[in-house]
Amino acid sequence: MDKRSLAQLAGRFRDTEARAEILRQELAVAIRQADVDGVAQKDICEATGYTRQQVRRIVKAAPADSHDDQSADSPQGDQV
Repeated sequence: MDKRSLAQLAGRFRDTEARAEILRQELAVAIRQADVDGVAQKDICEATGYTRQQVRRIVKAAPADSHDDQSADSPQGDQV
């Protein structure tokens, strides 16, 4: 592995992280909309893999706060 290859891989990783953040935010919006539309919390959990607590936090969070509280939108947020 040379320096150039390592830099390219690191760049791809950063790009993927940025895309993942955008998708995480879009998923949070979709979860909030599903809640408004009356989708059962159980069904939201099954579809996303999130826990009931995580779904409650996402639904409760204001959209402006959703990017500040990444652990609430992340599937690993409740794991200790």
